[in-house]
Amino acid sequence: MLTYSIMLDGGFVRRKTGSATKPATSDDIVRLSAAIRSHPLLLSHRLHRIYFYDAAPSSEIIENPFSGERLDFGTTRAYRASEVMHNQLACEDFFANRLGELSVEGWTPKKDLRKVTEESLTLRSDDIKPIVGQKGVDMRIGLDMASLTLKKLSSLIVLVTGDSDFVPAMKFARREGTQLVLVTLGHGVKEPMRHHADVVLPSGVAEWFARLAATSPAQA
Repeated sequence: MLTYSIMLDGGFVRRKTGSATKPATSDDIVRLSAAIRSHPLLLSHRLHRIYFYDAAPSSEIIENPFSGERLDFGTTRAYRASEVMHNQLACEDFFANRLGELSVEGWTPKKDLRKVTEESLTLRSDDIKPIVGQKGVDMRIGLDMASLTLKKLSSLIVLVTGDSDFVPAMKFARREGTQLVLVTLGHGVKEPMRHHADVVLPSGVAEWFARLAATSPAQA
C-alpha cells in the first residue's frame, strides 16, 4: 500500500483555524488532520506520519526601549497556550512536532504608519510592540520533505500552507517521484504553487471540518 505524510505549516494553520479572540488549540489541529485524512484521495493510502511545524514558545526577557520595562515572554498567556498545544500534539497518534525558535527582531509602532496623516508623530512606551519572528521552521519543512522523498518513506506528501517559499522543495519532491497535494484552506496562493502541485485542494476550513460528520472513528 502506498504511504503518505501530512506536513502542517503551524503558523499558517493556526491563523486559519483560530483568531485573535479564540486562538487555535490542539483539538483544532487534530480535527483538521482527521478531515484531511478522510479525503477520498487518501483513503487508499496508509498514513506514515503527521508533522506539525511551529516555533517553540520563547521565555526570553526583553526591555521596552522607551520605558525600560521588562517583558517576560515566559509568563504570557501565549507562551502557556503554545506549550500546552505542543505537549498535547506530541501525545497524539502519528503526530510529530518539528519546532523552530521565536526571535525578537526589534520594535515597531502598534499604529499602522501608512494611515498616519500628521506631519509628525510622538511615540510613547505603550505605542510600540516587539517584532517577533520564527527561525528554522521553513528550513525544517524543506529538509523533511527532501528526506521523506529520498528515503521513499512517503509516495505522497500533503502540504498544508499558503507560503510560496516552499516552491523549490515542492519541485524537488516531484522531480524525485513523490506526488504533492497542496491544501490551501481557501487561502489565495501564488500561481507557481499551483504549477508545482499535482493536486490543489482549495476548500475552506469550515468545509474541511464538515467532513468529520461523515468520518468514521477508524478513519479519524
